[in-house]
Amino acid sequence: MDRRTFIVSSSIAALVAASDRVSAQGSPQEAELNAAFETIFQRFLDISPALVSSLGLDKGARAEAKSQLDDDSAAGTQRQLQLIRKGLAELAVFKPGMLPSAAALNLEVVSYFLEQQTVAPARFGLASVGRPYRIFQQGGAYFEIPDFLNTAHTIGTTTDCEAYLARLEAFATVLDSDSDVQKEDASRGYLAPDFSLELTLGQMAKLRNQQANSSSIVQSLVTRASAKGIVGDWEKRAADIVETKVYPALDRQIELVKKLRPTTAAGDGLWRVPQGDAIYGAALKQWTTTDYAPDEVHRMGLAQVADITAQLDTILKAQGMTNGSVGSRLAALNVNPDQLYAGTPEGKAALIAGLNESVKAMYAKLPQAFATVPNTPLEIRSVPVEIQDGASNGYYNRASLDGSRPAIYFINLKDVGDWPKYGLPSLTYHEGVPGHHLQISTAQTSGDIPTLRKIGGFSAYSEGWALYAEQLADELGAYATPLERAGYLQSFLFRAARLVVDTGIHTKRWSREQATDYMVQTTGFAAPRSKREVERYCTQPGQACSYKVGHAAWLRARSQAQAALGAKFDLRQFHEILKEGAMPLSILERRISQRTKAAQVSM
Repeated sequence: MDRRTFIVSSSIAALVAASDRVSAQGSPQEAELNAAFETIFQRFLDISPALVSSLGLDKGARAEAKSQLDDDSAAGTQRQLQLIRKGLAELAVFKPGMLPSAAALNLEVVSYFLEQQTVAPARFGLASVGRPYRIFQQGGAYFEIPDFLNTAHTIGTTTDCEAYLARLEAFATVLDSDSDVQKEDASRGYLAPDFSLELTLGQMAKLRNQQANSSSIVQSLVTRASAKGIVGDWEKRAADIVETKVYPALDRQIELVKKLRPTTAAGDGLWRVPQGDAIYGAALKQWTTTDYAPDEVHRMGLAQVADITAQLDTILKAQGMTNGSVGSRLAALNVNPDQLYAGTPEGKAALIAGLNESVKAMYAKLPQAFATVPNTPLEIRSVPVEIQDGASNGYYNRASLDGSRPAIYFINLKDVGDWPKYGLPSLTYHEGVPGHHLQISTAQTSGDIPTLRKIGGFSAYSEGWALYAEQLADELGAYATPLERAGYLQSFLFRAARLVVDTGIHTKRWSREQATDYMVQTTGFAAPRSKREVERYCTQPGQACSYKVGHAAWLRARSQAQAALGAKFDLRQFHEILKEGAMPLSILERRISQRTKAAQVSM
């Protein structure tokens, strides 16, 4: 599955109802526009079986999709580009001035989203500017497909099991396709840094070195089929496919990566590849939805690091922690035995249980700040061991449309020492509620926006909201101790440092080691955790900058609304903006300004 594009969650009923309402209301032009949106959406379903399954739509007329995987070959990328261009041409005939304001907003946001998807293939011959390497420690079929099969491919019937087997066979084809694309990309100079390829080979080895019958991709099917009482020789059939098709394709990919690795250019940033500066500029624009230059982002980061460090200094001194830099004091706190869970299965289970308690407690507080609280289920899981070496420290997967699969918040427990207790609440408020889970679920269950608005995401909007949610949790009194408040500010410090590090790596030629040292010294996070984060920034340029850039926009918009409305400002109503779905930051600020003016008129 390609996580770069379209992932959706809500309920089918809500989605259908929304579509009906949109089509039934408004002007003829609005109805035509919504029909165009739906056509574009259906085309993407036609070429993305992974999207179909992620939405929970792999049944009925689209049941065949459950036996297929996406075509991420060079030809497949070109087909997607052609479809996007076709959609943009179809949308270009609509004039915003002839549409109701809500429809004009939908047109603007969707057009922006689609236009951004053309940049990488059209300008650079790449699938993504934000993920410019085909195979790396956090990307490629070897990394994504096993997780997709385990989390997005539901098992409830014999047919589902047969479809799983078909997808296992397709996995081999996709691996070979990835290898072909990576070979071609490498010939043009687009190959992940050496450290990334080393990590990649290590993770591939973990996948490859399992006995086929006991491998995770076989046992995912066996375990779930057994739980549902579905009789069949699933282990043998799946193991045969893995042994005869998947493993040989993986072996070919391993040999390719080994062969290519000595040819990769020295260094860690995008400056090392052809058109690297231009690709980074495009990635920064795509992730942040702004036109900030790298130097502006770098200076922004340095200023925010200084400000947040001063706030933390005050809190730590009040707790009797006065010696050394803020980073060194936080580092000492991180290894305090009182702050650590045991690195045992029982300790990891206790950690996840604590996160679930935080979610439950926050749900009780949400009505103070939100008029709309969706009931989409959320699970908290540890990152699968096969990919934990290269995976992010934490991330969120949306639920399926039909409710067959909950939303999942993953936490990387390779080393529980990365997660001192005082910092865990802010992580949960970021990934869960009132962060990603609340924001995404609210948009997905909204009846006021078309499907394309539900599935098109903007990192700066979503990650900015998630940081805002951490701050909102503080306003709601969710941090029980001064140290937990320090944990939330450390989270902010970490994100501010990212602005410095990401731009440092890609435009100032910082090494991975230099960037890691800066993160450790500035934030106090353990070196392994900081290193894993820096490695992500090296291979997913610009994404790390979306957090604080987005957070600043959310704060600026709220501050302006509060100033305009004074005592009439209603926080619950302010947060209803989430129902309008994700959008670029400039549009977000304009929409909040418009909503504020409307509220002033009604006062």
